[in-house]
Amino acid sequence: MTAETVVRARGLLPTLSPAEQRVAQVIIDEAATASRLTITDLAERAGSSETTVIRFCRAMGFAGYSELRLTLATEAGRASEAAAASDEPVGSDISESDDLAQVVKKIAFADARAVEETASQIDIAVLEQVVDLVAGARRVDIYGVGASAFVALDFQQKLFRIGRIAYAWSDTHLALTSAALLDERDVAFGISHTGTTTDTIDAFTEAKRHGARTVALTNFPKTPITRVADLVLTTAARETTFRSGAMASRLAQLTVIDCVFVGVAQRTYQQTRTNLDVTYAAIRGRRLGTERGRG
Repeated sequence: MTAETVVRARGLLPTLSPAEQRVAQVIIDEAATASRLTITDLAERAGSSETTVIRFCRAMGFAGYSELRLTLATEAGRASEAAAASDEPVGSDISESDDLAQVVKKIAFADARAVEETASQIDIAVLEQVVDLVAGARRVDIYGVGASAFVALDFQQKLFRIGRIAYAWSDTHLALTSAALLDERDVAFGISHTGTTTDTIDAFTEAKRHGARTVALTNFPKTPITRVADLVLTTAARETTFRSGAMASRLAQLTVIDCVFVGVAQRTYQQTRTNLDVTYAAIRGRRLGTERGRG
């Protein structure tokens, strides 16, 4: 299992300077080894300076290198214990020499880790605020393109099932049109793994300009989409060889979406159950081998 510090470093990677990125990459690739290095050794290993290491520590929220090193050592110990109890592959990147059985194991490993790591790093206080916003909104407009569009559609379908007004938009013109019609009673929900997708950010910005509350779901906490978001939820998926925009990132996003949906559903538990039963009954007859509706 990937340690929390590695997850955070991976999330900050795109926003760091090149020298800080080299330090972060050492932490990501060799966390256990890094925990045993002096600040001088780490700087040399990363091809940077001690000053850069300190800047990286502060970007990560640590007071200094000693705190980072102690945290890495603690997490390395936990990871070692977990690895000893598991026969799962440690790495998830796919190499040219892997046979298909290894490919299957590595994909399953990466996808499972994405869900577990995303769940472990969710900010519950922020999640609570997002649930409150969505539950109280007149309507929720959801923006996402590419792989994120599938997640947006899933969220719309979930909200529709319990009687919430929601729309998912992946076409830029339609997204901007919808955003222009929102106001302070509404919520705009932007989904972007990288946090840099201009189509989503533009619609998001337009919605905010008209008074809508904005919620971003992204893998990287300091990216352009977060600068126009009132609230930010993050995932912790790592994309690997052949897998840019892969299932791992969508599974991580869907995990967060499920948490938001269930939180909203709990707010009106009895009405939610009634709506789920009614909508299930409406489509039950469309399945082979089941009793069709009467009349």
